[in-house]
Amino acid sequence: MVVLKEGSQPMIRSILFFLLLTCHQLPGQTHHTITVSGTRFLLNGEHFPYTGVSFFNAVYNKAFNQSSGERKQWLEKFRKYGINVLRVWGQWDSRRGYADTCPECTLYFPDGRLREDHVERLRSILNDADSLGMVVELALFSQESWHAGIRLGEKESEKAAAALAVALKAHRNLTFQIWNEFSWHTVEMIKAIKAVDPARLVSNSPGGAGVLTGPTPAETQLLDYLTPHSSRQRSGKPWEIGPAEIDYLLKRYRKPVVDDEPARNGTPDFGGPGEKTFPTDHILQIYKVWQLGAYVTYHHDMFQTGYGTPAVPPSGIPDPEFNPYHRAAFEFLANRARYAPAGYEF
Repeated sequence: MVVLKEGSQPMIRSILFFLLLTCHQLPGQTHHTITVSGTRFLLNGEHFPYTGVSFFNAVYNKAFNQSSGERKQWLEKFRKYGINVLRVWGQWDSRRGYADTCPECTLYFPDGRLREDHVERLRSILNDADSLGMVVELALFSQESWHAGIRLGEKESEKAAAALAVALKAHRNLTFQIWNEFSWHTVEMIKAIKAVDPARLVSNSPGGAGVLTGPTPAETQLLDYLTPHSSRQRSGKPWEIGPAEIDYLLKRYRKPVVDDEPARNGTPDFGGPGEKTFPTDHILQIYKVWQLGAYVTYHHDMFQTGYGTPAVPPSGIPDPEFNPYHRAAFEFLANRARYAPAGYEF
């Protein structure tokens, strides 16, 4: 028989409550949970200085997925350069010749069923990212595939979105972005996700550069955070126009805002610049976005060209050290604590 000392009951109740919570955890549940509060991201209840990199082909890249050890080395390298979020795509089956695209490079069958082998690889990425305190934003569908006629129907897209929400429910270091640069059937897919996982953070990139919100107020209101592609060089100086657009969204909607692919460099194709750009373009824009209390996802121009072109590392991974242009921007991100404006939280 165990005799409890007087006054020990509150401690015992706390222990029992903790055990009760533990018993209700999902199998394989990750240790880090991303949430939002006002205009801020939180990780396990503390401010999370969301700083992403576009790594669209992460699920389908052989070098990145060679082993968990190899993957963690790359993740550590991203962290060294200030990156704590990977923006990856579920649908990488366009016909534009990007690195690692293929007809089977998608999480979905046409009828909305999931390709379990790809989903399992995504789980491995999520687990390795979680072990290092990193987050993944998963773009479910891409306009690049849509415009090539590679698309799911309305019911099938809802089925796929809900199935992913169920399959990945244990991974709380994950957010969903419905589309890259598009909006079709978005409200219905948000509702399908929330019906099975109400706590999942959901966003959407509603259109190309300068398209800040979706076609209906209902879509923007349903989103947990906003991920627009702010205006680029063809509209003027992106380091001036982009932050002004982000400022408008913060004040109008009072949600976290991520400047998705600020400015751009590289090929003029696919929405790229028609003029020479400089790393300072990106650094200025990122700094001004930080001043607003918003966040960024840096865009590596390797995703506009294929293997064998100067922009694409042999690994097919957006290596921060692959060329001096990108390294300058990544080094700025790595020194966020040095350069971020007064009052920016870490």
